[in-house]
Formats: sequence, C-alpha cells, structure tokens
Amino acid sequence: MQETKFVRVLTRREVLALAFGAMVGWSWVVLSADWIKSAGTIGAILAFITGGGIMIVIGLTYAELASALPFAGGEHVYSQRALGSIASFICTWSIILGYVSVVTFEAVALPTVLDSLIPGLDKIYLWNVAGWDVYLTWVLVGVAGSVGMTVLNVRGVRMAAVLQTVVVGLILLVGLAFILGSVFSGSTSNLEPLFEDGFSGMTLVLVMVPFMFVGFDTIPQAAEEINLPFRDIGIVLMLSVFMGVAWYSLIILGVGLMLGPEEYESTDLAAAEANSMIYGSFGRFVMLSAGLAGIITSWNAFIVGGSRAIYALARARLLPAMFAELHPVYKSPKNAIILIGVLSAFGPFFGRPVLVWLVNAGGLGIVIAYAMVALSFLVLRRREPDLPRPFRARFGGLVGGMAFVLSIGLALLYMPGSPSALQWPSEWAIFIGWCLLGAIMYFMTTKNRKD
Repeated sequence: MQETKFVRVLTRREVLALAFGAMVGWSWVVLSADWIKSAGTIGAILAFITGGGIMIVIGLTYAELASALPFAGGEHVYSQRALGSIASFICTWSIILGYVSVVTFEAVALPTVLDSLIPGLDKIYLWNVAGWDVYLTWVLVGVAGSVGMTVLNVRGVRMAAVLQTVVVGLILLVGLAFILGSVFSGSTSNLEPLFEDGFSGMTLVLVMVPFMFVGFDTIPQAAEEINLPFRDIGIVLMLSVFMGVAWYSLIILGVGLMLGPEEYESTDLAAAEANSMIYGSFGRFVMLSAGLAGIITSWNAFIVGGSRAIYALARARLLPAMFAELHPVYKSPKNAIILIGVLSAFGPFFGRPVLVWLVNAGGLGIVIAYAMVALSFLVLRRREPDLPRPFRARFGGLVGGMAFVLSIGLALLYMPGSPSALQWPSEWAIFIGWCLLGAIMYFMTTKNRKD
C-alpha cells in the first residue's frame, strides 16, 4: 500500500455530502429554463436521465477503482498504473480542467445570485463582454469569494467537510419543499411543449450533463482522507450519482409544472421564479438562498477534488514539486489550493457570459478523463485480475466497454459538426489554453523525472 501523508477523517455522511454537494451547485437555479427551452420539459428530463444513465455506468468503473486503489488523485492513480505517465497526465489534467471550470463558474455565480438578493452590485462600469456589462463591484464580490473559499480549504478538509454537510442538508430541505409544492400547485398544461427540436434539442441539454454531474469523482480524489471501509467508498460514490439524477430530473419537472413559455423569457432565475409562485416573495428568497448554498457546496467540493488531483500529479513529478507540499498544520495541499483559487479569480472579469463557456469547455475535459478511466478499468481487469477489489462491478468487461464508448460518444458532441459543438473562439480558447498551460508545466518537470 502507498504511504499517505493525509489524515483519514471524513465520515460516510461527509463523503456523500461532498459528492452530492459538488453536483448540485447553482446551475439548476439559473439554467433550468434554458434546458426546458432547448428540449422541452420531458425532453430535458429525458436528456438528464440519459446522461445520468451514462454517468451511472461510468460511476461503476470509478467505484471499483476507488475501492481497489484508495489513494489521493483518483484518475491519476488509475491511469498511471494502467496506461503510464503521459496518459495519466492527460487524463488528470483533463479532469482538473473540469474542476477549475466549476470553481470559476461558482466565482461568477456568486455575484450573480447576490445581485438578485441584494440589488446594487452594478457599480463602476468596466467593459462589455458578449453583450453583458461588467462592473467593478460585481467583480470584486466574485474575487472575494475566491479568496474566502481558498482560505477555508487551506485550513483543512475537516472544516470544509463540516460546512459541506450542513449546507447540503439545507439545500435538500428547500428542494423537497419546492418539488412537493410544484406537484400540488402546478399545472400539467405548463409542461407543453413536452419536446422541443427533437434530438437536436436534447443534445443541447445532454452536452451539459457531464458538467452537471461531475462531482462523484471528488470521492476518489480525497480517498486518502476517507475513514470508511474501502468497499463502502464505492457504494457511497454510486449513491451520490443516483441522488444527482433524481435531483435534476425533479427540479426540471417542478419548474416545468410552475412556469409557462412566457415566464421562461422574462426571467434568468427560473427555479426562484417558480418557487415564488408557490410561496410568494419568501419562496423566491429561499430558493435564491438555496442556490447560494449550492454555490458554496460545489465550490468547496471542487477545490478539494482539484487540489488533490494537482497534488497527485506533483507527487508523481508530473507537475512542479511545490504543488505536492502539504500545510504543516492542516495537512492540506496548500499550493495546489492557492493555484485553483488564483485561476478562479479571473472568471468574474469576464461577466456572466463565461458561465456557459465554462460549462461546455469544462465538460469536454471531463468526458476525456472519463474515457481514460474506463480504459484504465479495462486494462487493469485484464492485466491485474487478482488485484483486491472490495467493490467489484458485475459484468466488468461490458461495464468498462460501455463506459468507454459512451464517454467517447459524449466527447463527439463537443466536436465541430455537432449541434452542440464548442463555440469559437470563446469555448475553444479555454480548452486550448488549458492544454498549452498543461504542456508547459509538464515539460518544466522533465528534468526532475530524469533525476
């Protein structure tokens, strides 16, 4: 077994809160109308169920590998053992793009939701990005959030986990109240159109699904800090995926029951508007507060996951050694956390349009990593059949093959020619820029690997 320098402190409840809180975030408040407008109410739900099914298959490969190789860095550990260092770097750097994209997304979402709760953040005009005016006060709120979450995580995973558990509990209570209220107060006539633009409409939603469901893979990233039997790590991971599928499907149904086409065009916060139709202005405030809580849980979880992935690459001498340093008191990968915090602080300078850019560019990185983990799963099943696997996926060859093919299929949705292809230059610039940054940092460590 590999020696760990981390402290195993995370309980079952905290691990589940880490993964589920990572998945829910803020997007369901601000993007649910876009999903329904793109695919129709039932079309959007089917897109999430389809995408969720894909995530469940992929999750099975993660669950088995996380229980067999419970070390910090998840994707890096699996792909290096199965495919070698270069493939491991590509795989892990790709998932880090997804994590950093989410963290940056939340740095932009924070001033967005606070502007709705406390109007008046639009002071001192800076510039216009893609038709959206950026203001200094708005930017400073996002930057301040980045600083605060960075400091919280430097102080250790235990403090972050306690915050995560409390906030996720509040989100679940608000979501339950909204779903029950929409069932009793909503109208099935609002669900029309059930489908919009057929398959093309569904692909526009499906392409966002990897970004919405990324989060269960934060469990393997923090595996060296989880105080559970290794088999249970896999079980909790799968439970978090099922909870994510149920959450997004039910939120879309609730919004669809409450709002008609005219409301979708007049609001940028569909879930909050829907809840206000059930519980009045207090309902809107509560839903926005839940969205704010989702920002915190997602932000928190992906700093945890991303920093451990960076730490793992640095520990393997695939990134500069400074990123493998642990805080002497809190035992957190402090430099890796600070790097993510600095990168996320740039997001608010691009205003709200960067939200969609991050979802799509980060999503491509995520599905590349998923494909390489599935391939690693297949290679290790063949090469190391006797490797202890406390959580063992049934029909491993079929599961691994399906996970690989489905991941490749998702990746093709981002390619030119697809209805949901990445946009040039904004989204491709994020992806290509990340690849260049990774190449520079990788070659900076070439000499260290030869020593």
